[in-house]
Amino acid sequence: MNLKSKLLLALLATSSAAFAQTAPEAPAAPEVTYNVGVVSQYRYRGIAQTKGGPALQGGVDYANANGFYLGTWASTIKWIKDAAYQGTGAQAKGPVELDVYGGYKFEAAGLAYDVGYLRYQYVGNTYKDAAPKANVNANTDEAYGAATFGPATLKYSYAFSDLFGYANSHGSNYWDLSATFDIGNGFSLVPHVGRQTVKNYSATSYNDFALTLNKDLGDGLSASLAGIATNGNADNFKALSSSSYNAAKNTVVVGVKYSF
Repeated sequence: MNLKSKLLLALLATSSAAFAQTAPEAPAAPEVTYNVGVVSQYRYRGIAQTKGGPALQGGVDYANANGFYLGTWASTIKWIKDAAYQGTGAQAKGPVELDVYGGYKFEAAGLAYDVGYLRYQYVGNTYKDAAPKANVNANTDEAYGAATFGPATLKYSYAFSDLFGYANSHGSNYWDLSATFDIGNGFSLVPHVGRQTVKNYSATSYNDFALTLNKDLGDGLSASLAGIATNGNADNFKALSSSSYNAAKNTVVVGVKYSF
């Protein structure tokens, strides 16, 4: 699968798949690539990040021929502002997610491997103000490792910090199994299943599922359509929202992206 297709998956297999910003393939020589796009809504690991509304997203990636890579990716979000206030009277702030990541890709014993570190920076967030006893700053640090054989990739992510604002949740993890099938004429099909475990918050752990159809339109332009589902408990996710929005409900996401 070419670089544009991988970057597209980073945009729309947000249910999912690995993380919203997918590392580029190792090029023949060091290179820097850019991407910008819009989605009908931003879903990450199956969970709504923009309360069902559209998001503007973009990123920059550096890839070295020796397998090392660095990148940054950003998206507009609404989930922090929509956090439940639980009688505090405080409204949490944090309109932008900025991710910074780096890692190393290599091959051994017939498998392709990817190991790295990812920082989710919710710029200027005050998430802890929404529920001071239950929430902490939303910024999150994860390490990840993935192995690819043929079309299939299995990835594991481990949170070294508290996870997305849950107090005392460090040690949470996410398993992601996905595959990419080239079905011709610029189309690819990507099925996915994931399992998010939130340490010390078993009621909020869940599975997510996605089926994404990608289309390479040429000249750096791509489009995608993704069906996303979760088994997240609606009551639990509504409790996280000041407007009782169920961020775990099933949905369809469409989007376009330009890579250059």
